[in-house]
Amino acid sequence: MSTKSGIGALSRRSFLKTSAGVAIAGATGSLALSRIAAAQDGGLVALIHTQAAGDNGPIDSMIAALKKLSEEQNFPIRTIYAQDSATFPSIYQSLADAGAKVIAGTFNEVAEPIKALAPSYPDTRFIQIFGDPFEPVMPNVVTVSYDYYLGCYLSGLFAAKVSKTGKIGYIGGVSLPPLNADLNAMKAAAAAVGPNISVTGAFAGSFQDPAKGHEIATQMYQDGIDYIQTDAAATDTGIIQAANEGEGRMVSAISPAQYALGPKTVAALVALDFGQSLYNEVSKAIGPDFKGGHLSTGLGTGVIDFVLSPVWQEQGPPDLVAKAKEVWPEIEKARADIISGALKVPFNTEL
Repeated sequence: MSTKSGIGALSRRSFLKTSAGVAIAGATGSLALSRIAAAQDGGLVALIHTQAAGDNGPIDSMIAALKKLSEEQNFPIRTIYAQDSATFPSIYQSLADAGAKVIAGTFNEVAEPIKALAPSYPDTRFIQIFGDPFEPVMPNVVTVSYDYYLGCYLSGLFAAKVSKTGKIGYIGGVSLPPLNADLNAMKAAAAAVGPNISVTGAFAGSFQDPAKGHEIATQMYQDGIDYIQTDAAATDTGIIQAANEGEGRMVSAISPAQYALGPKTVAALVALDFGQSLYNEVSKAIGPDFKGGHLSTGLGTGVIDFVLSPVWQEQGPPDLVAKAKEVWPEIEKARADIISGALKVPFNTEL
């Protein structure tokens, strides 16, 4: 059984300043940012992240990946935590005015500043991590989306085969179309196994509320659910804590950093390696292979996968570990069939 690195939870801090990054909260910060960017010798690559670092998840992974690439390719970087959406346009403007070569931003909320600025700065290359395609395509903009629902289908298939109760749970952060598709993919997988498998979904209303995640997960486990797929960023921490409070409870999370939070409960990951994704796109943006457009990232790309935890295989309940190993070849076959196109997983965003 192979494992691949993946990325997970999100958290919030009111203010962040590190040697590698600057927290921007308002116009004054943006002016300071302009001076910082202008002080570079050229070729600056910036990452604007809209959720805080220190998450053991996507933001930490992207910052680490950008540092790694900058050391390999010898270019200056800045990471900026943009806490307030009102500051996004001024942050982008400051970096573009300062001549940044590449500006990468995270998640759907940065789309509008990019659309507004990119045409006026054709020499700056923009990357939106986790974004929808731009219509029409802008030649200096790349948007990247992730077919996470395919990994959730595999998680649902695995859960349906290892669950002792036949009751599976899903907890998302907020009901958004991609997360709705994740839940529906799990339901489709369970239905493919048999009519006696149920999938119960819930949304915490936040990607940064571990207490709410704990509350929802505790109720699910008390109701007989014994496997929960997390899809809720920092809220995941509370879900894993709830799993740790009972016997025979399993979680499928998103990041290898979460193995340590539940060595006996975090059985698997629907892994999404945001760091590798950013590394790939910045590598293209600073080289000759850059081309504007949209990239849809799925299984078999090294970015998304469903993996069995090596820690849980050593420390998890022996009977569940044995069952997981027994059914794993079926999961591998389903993965191969999805990649080849033999198995079509519906992308259904309606709940």
